[in-house]
Amino acid sequence: MTLAPHAEAQARAVLAAACRTAGIDAEGAELMRFGENALYRLPGGIIARIARAGQAAAAAREVQVARWLEAHHVPAVQALPKVDQPVEMEGRAVSWWLELPPHRNGTALQVAAALRRLHDLPIPTSFDIGRLDPFVRLAERIDQAATLSEQDRAWMRERLSELRSRWATLPSGLPNAVVHGDAWIGNVVGTSDGRVILLDLERCSIGPPEWDLTSTAVKAHTLAGISIEDYREFCASYGHDVTAWAGFETLRDIREFRMTCMAAQVAGENPDRHPEIMHRLACLRGQRGPRPWVWVAVP
Repeated sequence: MTLAPHAEAQARAVLAAACRTAGIDAEGAELMRFGENALYRLPGGIIARIARAGQAAAAAREVQVARWLEAHHVPAVQALPKVDQPVEMEGRAVSWWLELPPHRNGTALQVAAALRRLHDLPIPTSFDIGRLDPFVRLAERIDQAATLSEQDRAWMRERLSELRSRWATLPSGLPNAVVHGDAWIGNVVGTSDGRVILLDLERCSIGPPEWDLTSTAVKAHTLAGISIEDYREFCASYGHDVTAWAGFETLRDIREFRMTCMAAQVAGENPDRHPEIMHRLACLRGQRGPRPWVWVAVP
């Protein structure tokens, strides 16, 4: 993990202040991950999550979604009960969660079962879960891609505009439902006690179920991260193959572009990752041949 000392010091200061406000013990907080969000392990099986600046509304909705899913008996990461959260400190929202037992990334079949259960839920009426925005924060990530040339950023802005237009004219498909919003295999985990649990609920919203299904299709067809046989089993378990839908290529292209923008953001913070963003851009521009492509994961 490459991490500027001042960034971690700032996060710890935010954590300490938020924990004092909430009455939670932060003694000996252990850094687990410092990426899109900073995660710390606290005493008593508690995980603290510190969002980036400006994400307080999304963090509050994530807590609401977690509690709503728990009320509907859907296995998902659980917000720490009896705590008024999130707490905002220095513009950053801090929330607290129950630590999971040992777990691993879910299989394609587990993802299919989890999504089927989620998509079958009624639309919540007790709070505003919001509408899916597949372009959230992409413009900012392009602007902050410090290792890219202005020419590369201009290409990405044009691509973003094109994808927005295509999204606005999607053909009809499955009825809108509660969607996870970021349903890649790492956000559905199997635990040592036999549960299949949804993680990272900050993008949960109302939208086309096809958006969630596209993540696994991209894993299979863009990245060859799972076999085609695994993908067929995923489709059979869920009951739908999104690749047969006329709007699939649009969702696939948006998903690939989101992954590329994330790599651009990471490279801006850690220049050692610059070759990966250039490789992904070359793929999207048609300079690396047809899919599948080999993309190296970025934190």
